Amino acid sequence: MRIAILSRNSRLYSTSRLVEAGRARGHEVDVIDTMHCYMDITSSRPSVRYKGKRLPYYDAVIPRIGASVTFYGTSVVRQFEMMGTYSVNESVAISRSRDKLRSLQLLSRKGIGMPRTGFAHHPDKIEDVIKTVGGAPVVIKLLEGTQGIGVVLADTHKAAESIIEAFMGLNASILVQEFIKEAGGSDIRCFVVGGKVVAAMKRQAAPGEFRSNLHRGGQASLVRLSPAERKTAVDAAKTMGLNCCGVDILRSNNGPVVMEVNSSPGLEGIEKATNKDVAGMIIEFIEKSAEPHKTKTRGKG
Repeated sequence: MRIAILSRNSRLYSTSRLVEAGRARGHEVDVIDTMHCYMDITSSRPSVRYKGKRLPYYDAVIPRIGASVTFYGTSVVRQFEMMGTYSVNESVAISRSRDKLRSLQLLSRKGIGMPRTGFAHHPDKIEDVIKTVGGAPVVIKLLEGTQGIGVVLADTHKAAESIIEAFMGLNASILVQEFIKEAGGSDIRCFVVGGKVVAAMKRQAAPGEFRSNLHRGGQASLVRLSPAERKTAVDAAKTMGLNCCGVDILRSNNGPVVMEVNSSPGLEGIEKATNKDVAGMIIEFIEKSAEPHKTKTRGKG
């Protein structure tokens, strides 16, 4: 098979591992910088051009699209789909997962566990927004934040009001969520491929930090999932319409709750923590699933 990986940096661990896994299984794998692609969208033969040439036909494409380039990146993925190329995650599903508010609303509609959440842009009664999610302490998030950036824990009602007012002064839309204290500064990253949890790790926040992101000094370790946690991860991926994703779960007193569904999860932390060949599993999924014009919009909303 001929496989394209859409990535801005071929030296990134995730990208290089996918290249390695694909070539080890006898496939031709190319890394293409998403932002250097340009498209012919007006002709009867849609194409993607790169470095002055029309790209050849690829059997499958693996989108590794950063949050900051979602709009253009999904446009490129959509163009490949129009050409009949199979995308591991299709363009609409990527866009759906990148919108935090939309994601939470879809998860809520399907009855998937999640923290009590409020959404606000310019509330007349800030204290009512805080009260809606159960009162302080609360977690306040910018809609556009990634890797723990733009996420703040407010321990008191007064601190929460001050932080929300500050974000409002920046004309920012925010999410206000209940703080799951019993999680103890840890979460679980479930890696879902083809409707199955193929690997899972526990991420523990660094001392004095409540965000468990590995980019912020969190430590990863192997974890055993309960049936409820496994089902929650699979249901969340299905709701988003994603074939390959990372589902971040907290262990609460009311069962597993989903914090986020990541359409472009990193491979380094999960592979090192679990000693599993997750990249190889993604390539194997492509081998079983890739057919011309098979990509279609899955999930709803």
